[in-house]
Amino acid sequence: MSVLRCGTFSFPLDRPLIMGVVNVTPDSFSDGGRLATAQQAIDHARRLHDEGADLLDIGGESTRPGAGEVPLDEERRRVLPVVEALAHEGWAVSVDTQKPALMRDAVAAGAVLVNDVNAFRAQGALEAVAATDAAVCVMHMQGAPRTMQQEPRYADVVADVHGFLAARVEVLRLAGVASDRIVVDPGFGFGKTQEHNLDLLRHLGRFRDLGVAVLAGLSRKSMLGRITGREVGDRLPASVAAALIAVQHGAHIVRVHDVAATRDALAVWTSVMGNG
Repeated sequence: MSVLRCGTFSFPLDRPLIMGVVNVTPDSFSDGGRLATAQQAIDHARRLHDEGADLLDIGGESTRPGAGEVPLDEERRRVLPVVEALAHEGWAVSVDTQKPALMRDAVAAGAVLVNDVNAFRAQGALEAVAATDAAVCVMHMQGAPRTMQQEPRYADVVADVHGFLAARVEVLRLAGVASDRIVVDPGFGFGKTQEHNLDLLRHLGRFRDLGVAVLAGLSRKSMLGRITGREVGDRLPASVAAALIAVQHGAHIVRVHDVAATRDALAVWTSVMGNG
């Protein structure tokens, strides 16, 4: 896997890519309410782009533990103006949604990647993306956001998550989605205990054998709070460390809130490793 193809964008994977998080929500775990209007979200996304984000991931529905569903019309209202404005700037925009109707609308508005925590299992989700030229990110989640942290269990978390993602990648390929348009995400914090998360991070390189790009989303998550004792707003050093460890263990893409700090850490790493 040497290139990730997202619409008209083609990202070489010989260096780690940074996906900047833009939550247009009142209740996200990290920045809920701070980007509640389209203009606030657009301004924040511009800052992330200027700081070095390769992709901007726009979400209008919180997937934090215990979160409820957002009606389609409300999610559209939150997300589509932001996607359209950023795509108009000529930037690579991702939409973070589980809803097939919004997937279609967002791609029509200029999104070049669809990021689905439900792994395109909803009725119509595969059809919404397969015939487009957008990339897709398929994530593992045990249960649903409302219930996913209620005693998650696995026989072998790495093998179980790997098997699930392998099966979803095969479904996508059979639907006509080429491997260079597919990204997999093991879903840190989505139906996993602390030890499950750490085990997945230790063995992240195993997911490279799926022949697609690997994404890690660890930024500001509670697993880092448990390690450091820090509240969500004070997890910058831990988040940067986690992103660097994820890349060292095989991630092609890191999804982060703090783009500038992550970019600098990865620039040092790539230079030391001879890739800069």
